[in-house]
Amino acid sequence: MNPVSPASHLAMNGILIVDKPNGWTSHDVCAFVRNRFKIPKVGHAGTLDPLATGVLVLLLGKATKRSMEMTACDKDYDGIMELGIKTDSHDRNGKVIGEKPFESVTFEAVCDKVREFTGEIIQTPPMVSALKYQGVRLYKLARQGREVPREGRKVFVHEFRIEKKEGPKVYFHACVSKGTYLRTLVNDLGEALGCFATLAELRRIRSGQFSLQESVTIETLKQITAEEFYQKIHPFRLISSYVHPLGA
Repeated sequence: MNPVSPASHLAMNGILIVDKPNGWTSHDVCAFVRNRFKIPKVGHAGTLDPLATGVLVLLLGKATKRSMEMTACDKDYDGIMELGIKTDSHDRNGKVIGEKPFESVTFEAVCDKVREFTGEIIQTPPMVSALKYQGVRLYKLARQGREVPREGRKVFVHEFRIEKKEGPKVYFHACVSKGTYLRTLVNDLGEALGCFATLAELRRIRSGQFSLQESVTIETLKQITAEEFYQKIHPFRLISSYVHPLGA
């Protein structure tokens, strides 16, 4: 069912919180909303990798002008890492490039080691990322089998909490600053543990002031009318960014 073209009083300016499904890129979600509801300008505030699900903040119309401000917020995640595996992308979507025994690594050992990955840390972005090197996206160079120098960046990990361990799977919660790669955080933890680790699942449960409870699924967006869609938009004039007090 095609939605009715929005009338003038349904000016699509504001913020929409989408529960991004696994396998979709952030760009896919923007394109879907843009085409489905005939909105000329749709952007997002903080990319989610295809493997990740959860809170994706979409900026509609005039709200796209606040992209930098909205992207700067802290974000919360629940995830699962898999011990014993190293991939070129630092997550399970990548190619396995190394394996090591993990059986001797205990829950207590993981809990102890994550302390080294909290607070301000220097993180080297992965080759499989959208960052650019001499004008070319890193992931495009990675596809060519090339690895280029990447400058380490300061990020702030407010919380990195291990919930439980079941065999090679380790369940965790993390609250991190803008620009933090959770898959690289997991990869680096695996290196420090001496057994490798890769990100198996990731779900963003909060981005700034927005949580999953305020989100709408793609399936719902496929069904609702333009009028119903409008009711789910947050007026962007009322939006404030959120930065974790520990990062101040």
